[in-house]
Amino acid sequence: MENIIFGKNAVMEALAAGEREINKILISKNIHSDNKLSKIKELAKNKGIVFQFVAKEKFLPYAEYNHQGIIAQISPVKYQDLDEFLEERHENSSLVILDGIEDSHNLGAIIRTCVCAGVSGIIIPSRRNVQVNATVEKTSAGAINHIPIIKVNSLVNAVQKLKNSDWWVVATDASADDNYYDINYNDMNFALIMGAEHAGVSKSLLKLSDFVVKIPMLKEFNSLNVSNALSAIIFETVRQKLKKVK
Repeated sequence: MENIIFGKNAVMEALAAGEREINKILISKNIHSDNKLSKIKELAKNKGIVFQFVAKEKFLPYAEYNHQGIIAQISPVKYQDLDEFLEERHENSSLVILDGIEDSHNLGAIIRTCVCAGVSGIIIPSRRNVQVNATVEKTSAGAINHIPIIKVNSLVNAVQKLKNSDWWVVATDASADDNYYDINYNDMNFALIMGAEHAGVSKSLLKLSDFVVKIPMLKEFNSLNVSNALSAIIFETVRQKLKKVK
């Protein structure tokens, strides 16, 4: 349980110190409201940390601990701030933006692929997307330590900020007209948006994108696993860069 903090005092102290990256705080619906709980919610709001009221059954795996109806899930890595990332110099760089990825194994595989392909960073939202946890860390085979993971409260705001900083945005959608290999990824900073298998990239992000591409399928079947789809696209960008170098 090294990635979990239990109890009101421990969670409140972790929030106040600000030295641990907290993914989410779970609070039992049966918990008694008091000054400590109010302070925890206030600190979480100020720091943009998600807290969620859940049924007491969610705490069954932690029954042996004195959790007092509250736990904080800790990230094994420190998230980077998007503004700080954009302050750095980027030339012919790439980012991956994940919209609604729910499976920890998929996120771990995506991170591993991005590191191998030289991607400069990965952006994830603080809500409705799996956060970096112990399973992600293990699946990535340590790759999470070799790439900035940027967590934002709003993907729409993040994409707009990228566009204002002269980044091109490429989104994926099964109904797109262009295939992923029809785009010239050279000579530009670009961010690739990947959505969840069941929902895809949200409409608001598709509207903001400069390009929308698809992976052509020879047979009518369910879409590729998101980590496999990302691999196909991101290594096409690598192929183009290597071809240009030659």
